[in-house]
Amino acid sequence: MSPYQIVCVIAIYLVVINLVAFLAFAWDKHCAQNGMWRVRESTLLLLSLVGGTVGSMTGQSVLRHKTFKQPFGSYLYLIAFFQLASLLALCIPQVRQVVFL
Repeated sequence: MSPYQIVCVIAIYLVVINLVAFLAFAWDKHCAQNGMWRVRESTLLLLSLVGGTVGSMTGQSVLRHKTFKQPFGSYLYLIAFFQLASLLALCIPQVRQVVFL
């Protein structure tokens, strides 16, 4: 697989997982408003952890859902922090060399 194809696959994955995360927040809000079974918080956090952080945070902000829920909000921001720190670390050539041996 060429580097271009790898980037395309990763980009498609990120678009899909963020859309799924956003829709999960929307569905959970719908369920909360209508007294239906809710999406587990662990599921929402897992979607964020596997790459859906942007979708999760967008869903939280745009839908105004789980904005004051603790410790959920702290966990979501902690996941975002570690993902951002990891991406920034990969910008350092020595880190990339160790990670991609």
